[in-house]
Amino acid sequence: MSVSYLNKEDFTTKVANVWNGGEWKYLGDKPAIIDFFATWCGPCKALSPILEEVADKYKDQIYVYKVDVDQQEELAALFNIRSVPSLLFIPMEGKPKMGRGVMPKSDLEYAIKSVLL
Repeated sequence: MSVSYLNKEDFTTKVANVWNGGEWKYLGDKPAIIDFFATWCGPCKALSPILEEVADKYKDQIYVYKVDVDQQEELAALFNIRSVPSLLFIPMEGKPKMGRGVMPKSDLEYAIKSVLL
């Protein structure tokens, strides 16, 4: 499986340490997508296999992470997640960009190529 699950501690070491009002500084060595999801969410379940495919296809170029908003409420609050699924696209340079809702695989790949790579 190419998709990894993040908790607050993993986020702090792999993505960014933004808990004490710090500025955004991405810590990864490849661009990333973070899927904010809920286990009870139908659209999230529909998006999950698409993310798995994309994670496998681009495994040498990007990271794909998942955050369960019910288990990681602090992370969800930090990014003001109000609906799931929400996708955070994190390029190597610059600020992350948020996308909301299910994306078809073609749209997701376009976002990866245009925002991340």
